[in-house]
Amino acid sequence: MPRVVVVGSINVDLVVVSERLPAAGETVAGGRFASYGGGKSANQAVAAARLGADVVFVGAVGRDAMGDEAEAELRAEGIDVSGLARLDEPTGVALIVVDAAGENQIAVASGANAAFELESLELDGDGVVLLGHEVSEGVVIAAARAAEAAGWPVVLNPAPARELPAAPLAVLTPNASEAEQLTGESDPEAAARALSKATGAAVLITLGARGALLLEPGGSPALLPATKVDVVDTTGAGDTVNGALAAELAAGRPLREAAEFALRAAAISTTKPGARGGMPTREEVDATA
Repeated sequence: MPRVVVVGSINVDLVVVSERLPAAGETVAGGRFASYGGGKSANQAVAAARLGADVVFVGAVGRDAMGDEAEAELRAEGIDVSGLARLDEPTGVALIVVDAAGENQIAVASGANAAFELESLELDGDGVVLLGHEVSEGVVIAAARAAEAAGWPVVLNPAPARELPAAPLAVLTPNASEAEQLTGESDPEAAARALSKATGAAVLITLGARGALLLEPGGSPALLPATKVDVVDTTGAGDTVNGALAAELAAGRPLREAAEFALRAAAISTTKPGARGGMPTREEVDATA
């Protein structure tokens, strides 16, 4: 089985589905509430596991009921949570509003994610390390250096956007907004070139309904189209891209092939509510090829 070690955030998502997103200072009534497992890294771990990868999750939750719930949900997906720490901080929480078109607003209280420190990372054999920015820079750098020592490639999802770590990266996966924040370039091609030049990594910039822009070192930018679906909720689409990409790379797929597979998986993920609700199995993705 392809092996993926995910180091990063785990939250509980508290979601209100409303007719429209509220403006600043506005209350929009009449919504429907639900609670889901969340955190970008935990979501990405679920996406990879559903696609057949052997996934280990490394992160932190609080010593509270929400932490129990978050851990149990990862276990139920077949994910190894032996690297999940319990801290004297509240479990991370995301407050999400989703409108009738599937667009969303998200506010996060990081809790245990912000307090998490990575003491060690055991990487035997072959695999891929998947990292994100919802934990500290120190955790990201420590994990990337451990991956380098073990010869494992690193996929970094720089969300939220902040200074990139001084560590070796194989693939960088910002969305268009994050790419612009990281480079000052509003054009995705220019942003991809700047990011690849700065890091030496391949760059996959997700563009929502337009698909994604892929730039491999020494190559030319390629626009990869998105699969057309009836969108219900886009909350977990980016996380699905990252989890699927890591799983496919760990299975030995070429980057472009892995990225195209990941975009098909992401499209399917938007057809159901919740960040993880629509994350597909391999059979579901293969059926769209």
